[in-house]
Amino acid sequence: MDDLDTLEAERRNLLARAYRMLGTVADAEDAVQETYVRWYRLSDEERAKIINPAAWLMRVAGRICLDVLGSARVRRESYVGPWLPEPLPRSSPLVASAQLDPLDRVTLDESVSMALLVVLESLTPAERVSFVLHDVFGVPFAEIAETVGRSQDAVRQLASQGRRRVRERRAGLATREQHDAVARAFLEASATGEFDRLVALLDPDVVLRSDGGGKMSAALRPVLGSDRVARFLLGLPRLNPGAELTVTATTDGIALLARVGGRADSVFSLIVEGDRITEILIVRNPDKLTQWQ
Repeated sequence: MDDLDTLEAERRNLLARAYRMLGTVADAEDAVQETYVRWYRLSDEERAKIINPAAWLMRVAGRICLDVLGSARVRRESYVGPWLPEPLPRSSPLVASAQLDPLDRVTLDESVSMALLVVLESLTPAERVSFVLHDVFGVPFAEIAETVGRSQDAVRQLASQGRRRVRERRAGLATREQHDAVARAFLEASATGEFDRLVALLDPDVVLRSDGGGKMSAALRPVLGSDRVARFLLGLPRLNPGAELTVTATTDGIALLARVGGRADSVFSLIVEGDRITEILIVRNPDKLTQWQ
């Protein structure tokens, strides 16, 4: 297991899983780093007794993610404004996968969509870890039970609860073609400043959340309702006149990327149901835009 190529390959797997459990690349990297610190702290004799080092690493990484998720609510009480998961471009190595999944499973690329990551935020830590490991990565319940410290039956129930919420969310979402058509119309209406046209694309109960993390200007509370959201959006160019807005590919479909001076300034993810936008998620926190630079 000390072969560097093998270790690096396993590190990539752990990072992919930890990101889906935690929602940001930085937290995932910290969890994986701590996992390897614990591996190398073992004596040679202790490592020799481990029959399946990859399973050991996954079990430890899962426990670390559980601890991080358990403390996340407390940490986010001091977070400035809404907290959102970190969006990934379609080209990110954390997205790419050759895995072929049954239709009732969540594929690896779907599992990093903002629509799904937001739903995962509503799960308990144990539900999230159980769902991600089993439904996304196919880890047996016996191994997950060791990770979360529950019985196999309990873990099976946890994964089922997470699966139910995810299915409910996926059932209401527009198809990729519908999503992209609405996203392009949204970009055109925003670029031309057509208020009525923009409002027509928004669900009456649309919610806009923006995450600046206290490092970039952003709305400190969610913006509610089509009129208020439209006015908020049309006011953004005056606040940041140098921004260039373009379409970009994500696993949700088309998103909007704003660049200032050639650098990523914000990513607009749209949640579309039918032919209306129900949520707009704007990430401006530079710590969550490293994959876009």
